[in-house]
Amino acid sequence: MRKKTGLATIAVFTAMAFSCNQGNQKTVETATAEDAATREWISLFDGQSLAGWHGFNKGDAVVDNWIVEDGVLTCLGKTGGADIGGDIVTDASFGNFELEWEWKISEGGNSGLMYHVVEDQKYKAPYETGPEYQLIDDIGFPGTLENWQQAGANYAMNPADNAKKELNPVGEWNSSKIVYNNGHVEHWLNGQKIVEFQEGTPEWNKEKTEGKWKDFPDYKIANKGKVALQDHGDQAWFRNIRIKELP
Repeated sequence: MRKKTGLATIAVFTAMAFSCNQGNQKTVETATAEDAATREWISLFDGQSLAGWHGFNKGDAVVDNWIVEDGVLTCLGKTGGADIGGDIVTDASFGNFELEWEWKISEGGNSGLMYHVVEDQKYKAPYETGPEYQLIDDIGFPGTLENWQQAGANYAMNPADNAKKELNPVGEWNSSKIVYNNGHVEHWLNGQKIVEFQEGTPEWNKEKTEGKWKDFPDYKIANKGKVALQDHGDQAWFRNIRIKELP
């Protein structure tokens, strides 16, 4: 009888331990999900200054082609149409993230937002390393645009789904979002997901090595880097720029 009682007692304790472990596992998983959901947004623009930003590869040098007007980060478009020399980047670097911002572009204007940008004097511009969410006037741009050049596209890589895209007219604000999670990428525009892809697939690698970036071997070399705003020689406006880091 004692042996049976002992075995029964052991079985009870084993069951309790297993239940406890299961409970702990569930708690950890739940906590991880809750942590991701409750991570705080970080404002990248204070509405008053260029604090937290600097010219690409320019360190503390004065950036005079970007100003703040009425709470809006304004690109004056002083590069004369060139895509080199006028971009700004964040002081901080980010890996996995959810990034939101509002923007509008001048008539016929062209700009972009890049991420995972690497600063090094061997690079002339952020786009040599950082993927770009294209910001452009699809309708008024003075020239023919390929689908991979249109607003919302992952520039020169992944076109936006025009069936879902609702781009507001020039002069009106658009809201955009990028979600980057371990190589899985989403582009959103005015509440609609218009681009979704996975880095490193055969299709992605083929486009990278045979398309526009074939002469830029360091394109998307990093999984963590700066956020950049482009001066392509046109006026552009940005506000409510914020980012949430993901695990």
